[in-house]
Amino acid sequence: MDETPSRGRPRSETARRAVLDAALRLCQDGGYQALTMKGIAESAGVGRQTVYRWWPAKQDVLIDALRDLGLREAEHLDPDSGDTLRDVRSLMDATFALTRQLTGKALIGLMAEAQHDPGLSDRLQTTVIGPRRQALRTILARGVARGELTAEDWALDLAVDFAFGTMWYRLISHHAPVDARLAEQITAALATLLGSTAADGARAAVSPPAGPPPATAR
Repeated sequence: MDETPSRGRPRSETARRAVLDAALRLCQDGGYQALTMKGIAESAGVGRQTVYRWWPAKQDVLIDALRDLGLREAEHLDPDSGDTLRDVRSLMDATFALTRQLTGKALIGLMAEAQHDPGLSDRLQTTVIGPRRQALRTILARGVARGELTAEDWALDLAVDFAFGTMWYRLISHHAPVDARLAEQITAALATLLGSTAADGARAAVSPPAGPPPATAR
C-alpha cells in the first residue's frame, strides 16, 4: 500500500497500523454495527479527522485492515509440504483461526454491506476473499498435477465453494463453530469428493463427534 495518501499529509506507519488493528479488534469485540470512526480513532490514539483523512468510512478501514493482515499472514496462504491434504488442512486451520480470533465479525459486516454496494463487493472479492479462494484452488490443482487427486478442473471450483461456503454459513448462522474440527472435516470431505488417493486415511483421522455418556444400568 502507498504510504502517502492522495490528499493530506503523509501518514505515519505506526499510526496507520494502530488504526487498522483497532478497527479489527473493536469490530470483533462489539460487532460491525457498533463500530464507529470515533471509536476507532480513540482506541488507536489518533484524532478522528486523521482517520477520516485516510479512510472515508469504517468499511474502508476494515478492508485495508483485512488486506494488511493478509499480507502479514501470506506465508500461510501457500503451504507446500508435498502432501496435498496436509496443505489443505494447514490453510483451513490458519483461515479459521483468524476468523475466530480477529476477523469473523468484520467479514460478516462487510459481506452484508456488499450486498447493496457493488464497489465494496468488488473490493472485498479482490483484496480479501479472492486470495484465500485462489490459495485453496492452487493447492488442489497442485494435488491433481501430482496425482494425489483425480478430480476434473470444474470440480476444483466447486470444492473451493464448498470449503469456504461452509465457513460463511457457520459464521452467519452461528449454529456450529468455525474451528479446528471443521478444518479437519472439510479436509476429509474434499479428500472423498476429489478422489484423493489418501481419502481413507483422511476420513479415519476425523474423530467422531462426542456423544452423550452411556446410560447407567439400574
